Amino acid sequence: MTPLVTARRLVLKIGSALLVDGQGEINRPWLNALCDDIAVCRARGQEVIVVTSGAVAVGRRHLGLGSGPLRLDEKQAAAATGQIRLAHAYQETLADHRLSVAQLLLTLDDTENRRRYLNARNTLETLLRLGAVPVINENDTVATQEIRFGDNDRLAARVAQMISADTLVLFSDIDGLYSANPRQDPTARFIAEVAELTPEIEAMAGDSGVLGSGGMITKLQAARIALAAGCRMAIAPGKPLHPLRVMEEGGRCTWFHPAEEPLRARKQWIAGSVKPQGTLKVDAGAKRALAKGGSLLPAGVVAVDGDFQKGDAVVVVDRDRRPVGVGLSAYSAEDARRIIGRKSGDFESVLGYRGPDEIIHRDDLVIEP
Repeated sequence: MTPLVTARRLVLKIGSALLVDGQGEINRPWLNALCDDIAVCRARGQEVIVVTSGAVAVGRRHLGLGSGPLRLDEKQAAAATGQIRLAHAYQETLADHRLSVAQLLLTLDDTENRRRYLNARNTLETLLRLGAVPVINENDTVATQEIRFGDNDRLAARVAQMISADTLVLFSDIDGLYSANPRQDPTARFIAEVAELTPEIEAMAGDSGVLGSGGMITKLQAARIALAAGCRMAIAPGKPLHPLRVMEEGGRCTWFHPAEEPLRARKQWIAGSVKPQGTLKVDAGAKRALAKGGSLLPAGVVAVDGDFQKGDAVVVVDRDRRPVGVGLSAYSAEDARRIIGRKSGDFESVLGYRGPDEIIHRDDLVIEP
């Protein structure tokens, strides 16, 4: 059975060359076929997130911009008008399958700043829980050159990392990874499976001939991000109608396989790569609940030390200050102090807003062995 069928949470990256035709119009037949495939995935219980390009390509035509290189301000203006049309096209097409669409615009800073990262992740988790299909693009209208991804391959990988997706598909104008550029070297060897990103594999991306802003180099950079997060990734041909169906029926593509599952990889990152900024002391009941795999609720916290922000790592200790675990706090130290010992129904009256029920969700918590 193809890995695509067994995916639980699937991220699809769609490039401009697939979605927008040479006249700057959305390729409706192709988009209709893709959305048919997405509906099949949703019908069998899979969660689907789309990372799409195309806003600038669509918008420049409607603003009368030429075909040459654009200045940054022209590109941002094109993105602003093109994004509306792009989002509407997805909404209109998926509505035929009774699927709701949600638009999110992200920058590189949103995936690196812990507070923004956590806010974006919580929004995506909520949308998926409610059955929506998030459609994500880079926020070209506000991003500067210093905080841009520059391509949506890496954005898609960061999104997969953010939401602990188990499968990422990068649709391309080539059917996978080759040992050399197959358009120039007839002896180029197709690579169907990659278990590790070795220097030899990365060297194959030198001049792949792939069109678009990403190319094979950025696709392998995306693979490195995805694999580190425990997410398998495929580079697959996107030009055929129903590209997901083609993959399911055995169409040629390259699969990159991670060494760890998504949640385990995430917890390894929390345990080994994040510097704690504070401490939460818990009572005996909370300690027992955490040992059984539960989340940390404010009702079980008896003290808060440090000056941390939402999304920062904190150490969890028991009343004798023995380490219990480490995790990412859903609240700042200031707000945590106001809700410790309380039930979730009290949060809104105390804080002025209703936040998560957990001060640390179990998926963001690593328990000491």
